[in-house]
Amino acid sequence: MTQGLFITFEGIDGAGKSSHVQALADALRGRGRVVTVTREPGGTPLAEQLRSLVLNDAMDPLTEALLMFAARRDHLLRVIEPALARGEVVLCDRFTDATFAYQGHGRGFDRQVLATLECWVQGVPGLPAGTLRQPDLTLWFDLAPEVAAGRLAAARAPDKFESQPVEFFRRVAAGYADRMAEQPARFARIAADQARDAVWSDVLAALRQRGWLA
Repeated sequence: MTQGLFITFEGIDGAGKSSHVQALADALRGRGRVVTVTREPGGTPLAEQLRSLVLNDAMDPLTEALLMFAARRDHLLRVIEPALARGEVVLCDRFTDATFAYQGHGRGFDRQVLATLECWVQGVPGLPAGTLRQPDLTLWFDLAPEVAAGRLAAARAPDKFESQPVEFFRRVAAGYADRMAEQPARFARIAADQARDAVWSDVLAALRQRGWLA
């Protein structure tokens, strides 16, 4: 069986990552891979209900973090792990890096608590003891918060995260940079201020460097 791959797309709101998820799915399917496309928070009926709460309801940072990880656990057990066991490629719009960036840096929530939740939730059945499910590759779409805010203003009515001030997104971007510094082997930084074709070329290059695309 072909080995499963877990690829995540990260970046602040407005960075343009989501528009490349389906394009990469199509490219991989064109090369014979079975692809599961999903998102966080969300991906299962329960997790989608929690997503609605997190994106729209007022709550304190701990409640927000707990709901994020509760949704993630259900998502891992019901969607991500089964797909990887079948040898599929899982493309996920956001994963745990987003929680550290948004709740940890953006909200200023205790990152040690987040690390504890990460250990509890991502130690899934089938992995060796002490091993956490992490992406094989994280594509970080890095964009200046001021540029991202301009894109969002022209796109749609913002949710409670998208409506945060620019300074909030500066902290979130710094959170992503910290995660990449901690785990550089699994990250590929994508300069998201380029033309769309150039961004797409960088996405493909990141997979080619790992031997996942001819």
